[in-house]
Amino acid sequence: MRPQQRLTLPLADILSEIVPLLPGEPGLDALDPALSARGVSMSAAEVEPGDLFLGVPGARFHGAAFAEQARANGAVAILTDAAGAALIRENGVDLPLLVSTVSPREFAGKLASRVYGTADLHALTLGITGTNGKTSTAHFLDAIMRQLGLITGLSSTAERRIGDQAVISHLTTPEAPEVHALLGTMIEAGVDAAIIEVSAHALTRHRIDGVSFDVVGFTNLSHDHLDDYGTMDNYLAAKQELFTPEYARRAVVCLDTPAGLTVRDQATVPVTTIGTTGVLTPGIVADWMVTIENENPRFTEFRVDHPALGALRTRIPLIGAHMASNAGLAIAMLAEAGLSLATIGSALAADGQIDAHLPGRLVRVSGESGPTVFVDSGHTPDAIEKSLHAVRQVTAGKVIMISGADGERDPSKREDMGAAAAAGSDLLIITDHHSRRENPGEIRAALIAGARTRTTADHILEVATPEKAIRAAIERAGATDTILWCGLASQDYRDVDGVERPFDVAEESRRALREHGYDA
Repeated sequence: MRPQQRLTLPLADILSEIVPLLPGEPGLDALDPALSARGVSMSAAEVEPGDLFLGVPGARFHGAAFAEQARANGAVAILTDAAGAALIRENGVDLPLLVSTVSPREFAGKLASRVYGTADLHALTLGITGTNGKTSTAHFLDAIMRQLGLITGLSSTAERRIGDQAVISHLTTPEAPEVHALLGTMIEAGVDAAIIEVSAHALTRHRIDGVSFDVVGFTNLSHDHLDDYGTMDNYLAAKQELFTPEYARRAVVCLDTPAGLTVRDQATVPVTTIGTTGVLTPGIVADWMVTIENENPRFTEFRVDHPALGALRTRIPLIGAHMASNAGLAIAMLAEAGLSLATIGSALAADGQIDAHLPGRLVRVSGESGPTVFVDSGHTPDAIEKSLHAVRQVTAGKVIMISGADGERDPSKREDMGAAAAAGSDLLIITDHHSRRENPGEIRAALIAGARTRTTADHILEVATPEKAIRAAIERAGATDTILWCGLASQDYRDVDGVERPFDVAEESRRALREHGYDA
């Protein structure tokens, strides 16, 4: 998404006072004064006519290697580092070339903000970070504001949307030029609020540079991305950058995990806290409290309390105390943004609930007959544990879990994922998800090794093919049982050997249920 109406700015003005150019290379004064740009892109394939192309180093290739494709697509100039400049000159790409002292990634956000005019959004801007719960909190924020009659813009793992126009997402937070193009489009559409999920990678890779949030929220921290950050301390430190004046004005921090205390104590912006009754460590006091009042297979009722601001009772069309906690965080963030509980409550009372429908988050795909089947996108040990706990609360019979893990993603968490899946289920079926270029058998073996630390071999079933795994689960399930399939629910494909093959976990589950004579 890019704004339709945008300025065409002299390239020297775009780069001025932002980009440090390498000594000995051409400076801004060497540029043709008439050379202008109206867009910024870090992907040669997505360059549009009039773009400044940023050639940045990647995990496998240097973006400058694709400079000729960028030129063919209409780029007017290239900004890259010394390594990229060598590639461009070697390939003889005929475009004005500027060489920065460091990777252009470090100032892509500020450049894109200048091009797309996003320095002042004139809209409430909200950001959410944490290992799990970012997407659900973002969608709860979006739902509440839409129920208040406001126009919203949303950037989440599940989708990007402006008003009712939506597109599928693949990255939690897109690259900086895409973020600012999206924000510029939101401005053009007249949104009242912009909601952005912020990953650790978004912070360390400068994807949200140039964005100023009115309120940011922290959900939790658990085992993930150690292949990138090495330690949990480093992983948390990456997320803590959001809680500084560079990015935010105020913050709401959930204290349900120990990391919340660290974020609260080390934040350099004003902080309000929230916790969940029965989850918050005894002795720790939060400003807001979330209390679960009723759980069933269709919804969760809860109350949020603040000693000075009052209380609000509502419900969500989802199961799980962790989902209610995320909804409570959304309510507290809106209160910090200046909305009263009475205003929020009146909007929710009209519908009887927070009317949020979260793609791939504990979605019930079964009908009234046969076992209950939920699909979920959880792919960390903590997410699996919480989702299993949620379905256990509403299951009279046994819980059957289908689990897999992604290839080329933090292998250190796989055994913990297997252990969490085994501990919370009566039968665990291990299958393949996104194996990518890894050996899927080795991925399954790691999950099984973890599972065997928490249960016996006769409670673990290995079924490599996902289509067969769901059928194996249904064959072993009775009418009072629940099947939970974690890991693929927010995507419509499987990446096998680097090829994305169509696969919809919800539709496959429904198909399997119907084959067994159940409605779905």
